[in-house]
Amino acid sequence: MLKCKEVTYLLSQAQDRPLKLAERMNLKMHLAMCVGCTRYQKQINFIRHACRKFVVRETREGDGQS
Repeated sequence: MLKCKEVTYLLSQAQDRPLKLAERMNLKMHLAMCVGCTRYQKQINFIRHACRKFVVRETREGDGQS
């Protein structure tokens, strides 16, 4: 079973690359049991989503669109 430190690393990696099947399975098992890592996953997903929206908004405002 993965440790929390390994899980946070994999969750960060998952933002940049597709995870291998074994990595995804190990993550799912750990996240099913660990509230802290589940919260971390939700936080990084929220931050990524917010950053994407910010970039889209900045791009539109730079083009003179709103």
